[in-house]
Amino acid sequence: MNIEDTVTNRYSKALQESSPELCCPTSYDPEALSFLPDEIIEKDFGCGDPSRFVQEGDRVLDLGSGGGKICYMAARIVGPDGFVLGVDMNPDMLSLARKYQQEMAEKIGGDRVRFHRGFIQDLALDVEKTDFFLKDHPVRSTDDWLAFQSWQEEQRALYPLIPDNSIDLVVSNCVLNLVRDSEKERMIREIVRVLKPGGRIALSDIVSDKDIPDHQKNDPELWSGCLSGSFREDRFIQVLADAGLQAIRIESWGEAPWQTVEGIEFRSVTLTALKPFGTDCFDQGHAVIYRGPYQEIRDEEGHVFPRGERIAVCERSYRTLMQGPYRQDFIGVPPEKLQDPRECCTPSGTKRSPEKTKNGRHETATPSKDCCSPPSVSGEKEDDHDCCSHTE
Repeated sequence: MNIEDTVTNRYSKALQESSPELCCPTSYDPEALSFLPDEIIEKDFGCGDPSRFVQEGDRVLDLGSGGGKICYMAARIVGPDGFVLGVDMNPDMLSLARKYQQEMAEKIGGDRVRFHRGFIQDLALDVEKTDFFLKDHPVRSTDDWLAFQSWQEEQRALYPLIPDNSIDLVVSNCVLNLVRDSEKERMIREIVRVLKPGGRIALSDIVSDKDIPDHQKNDPELWSGCLSGSFREDRFIQVLADAGLQAIRIESWGEAPWQTVEGIEFRSVTLTALKPFGTDCFDQGHAVIYRGPYQEIRDEEGHVFPRGERIAVCERSYRTLMQGPYRQDFIGVPPEKLQDPRECCTPSGTKRSPEKTKNGRHETATPSKDCCSPPSVSGEKEDDHDCCSHTE
């Protein structure tokens, strides 16, 4: 039996009988659960609560949505201007989630949840549509197989299940570990693909503190139990960074391991991160102030932020620092009047003078011919440089 069949069978079986080994104890706001059907609550298998990162108006994607618990909780939060999509491969789980769609729509005041059958490592392919295609075009030869592959590529390109840059927040709750190791990086790339610039992730899953040996990875019970397919704790963070995500933050960390197998500790964590707004730098007079408590910090792009100083940033960096987990660490200081954008920014650590933004005034320096001053040391003043290029 392959991995996919093992996982599908185990979770379908869990719908029929108690399976506490598939649940890592998680605290939820009782009020947030009060409107959900008992069957959905009882048949929920997870290790965290990513719903607390949902915001009003969000378009949310839940990977491995199961019985729909997180989707319905999110739908209540996003309100009439938001929407929630759930993707899962298990037909029985999808049936449970869809069973309560009308009831949930009436309770939350809107029909704003949809469930799709799909692979979370291939969010462009609609599996239910694929099933219909195969009924009419069964694969009986190599030529049939090649035609099927061509059809799949056409579907991904022209009719993706989840389009590029369409999602504000991707959440998951203990499902990433069920994807084959060889496809995990593809899965993360798919998450980045569907996120809007500035979009966020909130991923709850189990991580290991050591490398997992092959004999554990080949154990169906350990794999389908979300253990032996775990990311190593530091590797989970690194694979998100390698995919281009920023502001990666450990939001929760299980103090005690959920399980220990042969000396390897498996614990629940929740990570959040942002998709950058792109690479263009336009200086329009923005500044930020790092609140502390550290003397200074440095971001992924090498920008230095001393505590308590008005530091000049480009418009893109300003938007990034006003999003997600950055917001609690920075005070935004927008110019009262935006200067004309110029394709460069001040060197890292450059202070923005308050006098240049008071009463709607902002003095615009004339860009130098090559716009390529090197990054400065922390504390240089804005007057010291006309312009600088920003190296990505």
